[in-house]
Amino acid sequence: MNQLDNKSTIFLLADDHSLIRQGIVFLLEDIDIDYEVFHASNLQQTVEFIKTHAIDVAIIDAHFPDGNSLSIIPEIKKIRPETKVLIFTGIDENVHALKFINAGANGFLSKLSEEEEVKQAILKMLSHGEYISPATQILLMNSLHNRNLINPLFSLTERERQIAEMYAEGLGNLEIANRLDVKQNTVSTIKKRIFDKLKIENIVELIELIKDH
Repeated sequence: MNQLDNKSTIFLLADDHSLIRQGIVFLLEDIDIDYEVFHASNLQQTVEFIKTHAIDVAIIDAHFPDGNSLSIIPEIKKIRPETKVLIFTGIDENVHALKFINAGANGFLSKLSEEEEVKQAILKMLSHGEYISPATQILLMNSLHNRNLINPLFSLTERERQIAEMYAEGLGNLEIANRLDVKQNTVSTIKKRIFDKLKIENIVELIELIKDH
């Protein structure tokens, strides 16, 4: 259904910075549509608004003090499938856009975008239910041939993925070796292979990567 045909479009602006939310309100005024706006400053509020209001378009930051919005996109879609989700964030589109689209977001937009592009993205969300920028379109095309672009963890073998998750749980080489009944130096070798494939240097980066995917 074309949201532009509606009398009033209900927006949820979810960002922990009120200036960002206010900036989007100014753009909505420029677009000249009938709208209502709800504001959320964390993930919990965002989900609560989705539960209690018929949100048409949710414009959501990628990261909040209480977590990554990647974790709530499937929940939003389950609670209210008709709600369109536009991720509006400062994180690198080339690195992160596909995982948000893959999780169910209907669009991804950088906060570095010019005002006109932000307006066009909002209008596309209203008229077509999605906004895929030229950069993300290229990523999507490339991902058809290389699924590691969507999730770098896909590059790991089943055993490497198993060991990576054990490291993320806080287990050390010896504990992993004992649990899998292999030699400790085998675990160390696989750990190096995991780090090389994922282009990371330490366990903290590995934990972040697993948490994000």
